[in-house]
Amino acid sequence: MDKNLFDKGLAMRKATLGDEYVTKNLLAADELTLPFQEAMTEWCWGFGWADDTIKPKIRSMLNLSMLGALNKMDEWEIHCRGAITNGVSMEELRSIIHIIGIYCGVPAAVSCFKIARKVLNEKNK
Repeated sequence: MDKNLFDKGLAMRKATLGDEYVTKNLLAADELTLPFQEAMTEWCWGFGWADDTIKPKIRSMLNLSMLGALNKMDEWEIHCRGAITNGVSMEELRSIIHIIGIYCGVPAAVSCFKIARKVLNEKNK
């Protein structure tokens, strides 16, 4: 493991998804899942997200588009929260979901809208 990439990844992961969420996932990791959690933190978040070329807000927008296209709604919800943390507005979420609907199908867009509404309602409480 590259400790520098892991540390960068951990910081970026916590900044986007929240310290509580990330810490809970790492503490829940066991013999089966810990190597994956470490690799994901190092590779996805350290190598991918911590690269300064694309700002976190834009990465979040790209992520939502790709996850919507793949119909990975559990991950879409997590990254919807992260996107809002990274500055994605409700109007931008709406536009992203419109593109998902156009290119990936109405059912995917309907699922994304349901999740976005839930996440926005949580944020507004």
